[in-house]
Amino acid sequence: MSLCAVAQALVTFHLIGSKPVYPVLVLLFASTLGLYNFSILITRPKDPMRSSYIRVRWFFGHYRLMVTFTIISILMLIPLFFYVSFESKILLVFMAILSVGYGLPLFTIGDKKYGLRHIPGLKPFLITLVWTLSCVLLPVLESLDLHMTNITMRDTTILIAKRFLFIGALTIPFDIRDLFQDKVTNLKTIPVAWGEKNAYLFCQVLLAGYIVLLFIFRNNGFNMDFFALSLTVFLTGWLIFKSKWEKNEYYYFFYMDGVLILQYVILVIFGFAAKYI
Repeated sequence: MSLCAVAQALVTFHLIGSKPVYPVLVLLFASTLGLYNFSILITRPKDPMRSSYIRVRWFFGHYRLMVTFTIISILMLIPLFFYVSFESKILLVFMAILSVGYGLPLFTIGDKKYGLRHIPGLKPFLITLVWTLSCVLLPVLESLDLHMTNITMRDTTILIAKRFLFIGALTIPFDIRDLFQDKVTNLKTIPVAWGEKNAYLFCQVLLAGYIVLLFIFRNNGFNMDFFALSLTVFLTGWLIFKSKWEKNEYYYFFYMDGVLILQYVILVIFGFAAKYI
């Protein structure tokens, strides 16, 4: 997931015509690693080695190593936080509050404790919002501060909106995977509320909206970036269509999440190809 965050930031730098700001990439890698590990640590089941999730069993089977990685990644964020601009600092604090609040049991109802993710409909929205702000708005803010891009407010808004649609479409199959568990825990996700088939259809609608926004971004129309990213969107739509709640966990981690990295790889390949056309 940390590599996915870095890849998505690189996609943003490419689309706004800016060179990568490497402290931002390191910050995204460290923060993603730290937050994902932290969320697993604070939601530790009573007997993690009997968990139905492979990733949970693996994580707690390497408990000391993962705690060490978590501490190192969090410590790395301290000097990086003071490197970025004032606007980025505000954004980072806001995202940190959302990310920590997502997993922490902030509310108590009866004998059960709940976090922000248990609020009906809020789970996929929070995940999508934090990923979009960190992988799009943060790179844009830093590139503007360093005078490495001249992107307009209009195009920044389009860039944020289309990435929001793309990330949002990717979060829903994970909710479909957890459909029956979410029903048991009374977690109101889109698949629980709308049903599995309607959730799949909604994903395709989000991806179609992404392509429309991609076409009007910077008035580029049918350029190489459009064809490269459209290819990954069609692949994503196919993977979502093929995903079922019965799928092995690794289908989601290596194929669904892998699309986030593949987007940048395809952009680079099409960029090299364009030089020789």
